[in-house]
Amino acid sequence: MQRSTKVSFKGHDGSELAARLEMPAGRPRAYALFAHCFSCSKDILAATRIARHLTENDIAVLRFDFTGLGGSEGDFANTNFTSNVQDLVAAAEWLRAEHGAADLLIGHSLGGAASIVAATKLPFVKAVATIGAPSEAGHVLRQMPGVMEAIDEKGEADVLLADRPFKIKRQFVEDVKGSEVREAAAKLKRPLIILHSPVDEIVSIENATGLFISAKHPKSFVSLDHADHLLTNPVDTEYAADVIAAWADRYISEPVAIQPPAHPSSHDTVIVSETGEGGYANHVVTEHHLMRADEPENLGGLDTGPAPYEFISAGLGACTSITLRMYLNRKNWPVDHIRVNVTHSKEDPENGSDRQKDVFTRELQVTGDLSEDQRSRLVEIANKCPVHKTLHNASEIRTHLTDIS
Repeated sequence: MQRSTKVSFKGHDGSELAARLEMPAGRPRAYALFAHCFSCSKDILAATRIARHLTENDIAVLRFDFTGLGGSEGDFANTNFTSNVQDLVAAAEWLRAEHGAADLLIGHSLGGAASIVAATKLPFVKAVATIGAPSEAGHVLRQMPGVMEAIDEKGEADVLLADRPFKIKRQFVEDVKGSEVREAAAKLKRPLIILHSPVDEIVSIENATGLFISAKHPKSFVSLDHADHLLTNPVDTEYAADVIAAWADRYISEPVAIQPPAHPSSHDTVIVSETGEGGYANHVVTEHHLMRADEPENLGGLDTGPAPYEFISAGLGACTSITLRMYLNRKNWPVDHIRVNVTHSKEDPENGSDRQKDVFTRELQVTGDLSEDQRSRLVEIANKCPVHKTLHNASEIRTHLTDIS
């Protein structure tokens, strides 16, 4: 079960930046940082779909809103390409401090150009992926016809981008014109994959060519055939996510896999060993079977298996059903099906006790042509099942510490 959590951190100027951390069901094998396109937000469909699809590949993804966009604080008019890069660096530092170092930077459109430049300032980043990225940040000015004349005259201009109004100042224009994305690609010294659509009408395919020529090996190019710039088709976003995950496999860090222990030689022994996935996930190994135990998410677990008390309830229910079937077979009573529902609860202390009482409520459902006396007898038999007796009577538990062999 994937987990999505709202988080926030300080951006380049101290503004609080809104973010969302997408976590896989188990322990992440890597962390990725996603940078959205110019004037967009972390919640644009491409960002959301790619992030969540990457979690299915066990890659955790942090996506955030740049200063002044989406749910983030700050004034967009005072931002520029350089501040976007600084926000990316701030996001990567927060992710490293709170969860783990960003192994992978993924940038869409102008976010891709910013990711390339940011990676040169983040030595722990292992690989970079861009989607529809321009080879120079100044490319965004071509999306704003007439803006240069207004800025030359007034120093700023109001523009409409994706049907939303934004204020662009002279400092933004000068900053994007001075960006050196190709130069950053040339000195990246990290694996780079460039995903681009040959029919992209916003950022032409020639930009991918420029980035690819500038970058040093290892570098890769993947054509997002028939895709539009914003990857509005879910098929395109899923394909992009799968390609990035497969390509990054050889570059990103892998957690130390903890294999299940060997099966014990006796059915009387059960081995429980942590899986290494974080939380409380454990392997449960019997003589012939492998299972999992965990806690639900609201208790800090990953919910990858039943909780301990669920195993106890399962043991009681299974033992009851098996005991009843043995008795019915011996008596040759006509019963087609047995079902046992077990509910565990805690009751308040009574009779001066200082501890809560564990109560297992057992409901028997037996399908067959039985008399009332026969049905009453089944309740008596259920109370004689071995696990019932173990739970009902006081047990002795002996514990000792041994060295790992």
